[in-house]
Amino acid sequence: MSEQPYLLDQLESADMLEIDGLHAFDFQLDDALLDQADVAAEADESFASEATVLHIEAQDGRERKRWQFSYNAVMEAEYQSADDSWTLGEHRLRCFDATAADSEDD
Repeated sequence: MSEQPYLLDQLESADMLEIDGLHAFDFQLDDALLDQADVAAEADESFASEATVLHIEAQDGRERKRWQFSYNAVMEAEYQSADDSWTLGEHRLRCFDATAADSEDD
């Protein structure tokens, strides 16, 4: 049985993000809030917060779009294995790892 994935874990290791089909040029996690959640987890205490943990910006043509999501909303995101995406409220997110070319010649 595989462990249930969490969006927050994927966001922490992602290099790129797509929201509603738009590639986000900037997304940030609130490290201080994540540290509070880690301390609670280490103490075996539950943690919940309506504070914003995720900020996203993307360009849609000439329009800059911004989203922000609370810690609770991110923790409640539902994983969609069919297309490796997440449903976060009315939004669909996908996390990507950047691929880097090896610059050394063999």
